[in-house]
Amino acid sequence: MPALAELQKRLAYNFRDENLLRLALTHPSVAHESGKEIEHNQRLEFLGDAVLGLILSRELYEKFPDSDEGPLTKSRAKLVNRKTLAVHGRSLELGAHLILSHGEETSGGRERASALADAFEALLGAIFLDGGFDAARKFVLREFANDFGALAEISGIDNPKGELQELLQAKSPVAPEYQLISAEGPDHDRQFICAVLHDGKELARGGGKSKKAAESDAALAALKKLRGD
Repeated sequence: MPALAELQKRLAYNFRDENLLRLALTHPSVAHESGKEIEHNQRLEFLGDAVLGLILSRELYEKFPDSDEGPLTKSRAKLVNRKTLAVHGRSLELGAHLILSHGEETSGGRERASALADAFEALLGAIFLDGGFDAARKFVLREFANDFGALAEISGIDNPKGELQELLQAKSPVAPEYQLISAEGPDHDRQFICAVLHDGKELARGGGKSKKAAESDAALAALKKLRGD
């Protein structure tokens, strides 16, 4: 297992008790394979899940004072789903530091999304125990800075393209059209800009990490413009 100093540098956090860090990285398979009562990271994962939910809930509550419970809950769910947490675990290279059983190791456990997501939550739980709430909050806000940036605003609209079409077709049989304006950046970090047009007239533009997201953002902007929000 690579030196824990490398990992702590990536975390921008140094543990006072490195045993907590090792515990956060210990996969349950170690105990299952040995048949012994070996401590593993599931309890820390439980704690980290609660800490993460509290921190993100507070930030969303403060960042979007005009949003109701429903949109806030949906936005938090987008931030803490297992796929997203696995991405964070992978970006921190947690897989290289996991303590696994032989069976889990040979079956690709270091790259398994569930193991990375669990380890990320356990790591947060360990930081909370080692450094307190402020240390955990700093870590989460640093890790989720880009995710919060993607949530430039919270909308109660689940399907902006569908709602825009309904709004326009209540007055005209012509359906809205979407046009790709640009796609820039490297393959792993593309930024798309799309325009939504109706009857040949551009209503609004939007951006996103995919063409679909950019179209949705454009539709949302058009809805706000048409409704005078």
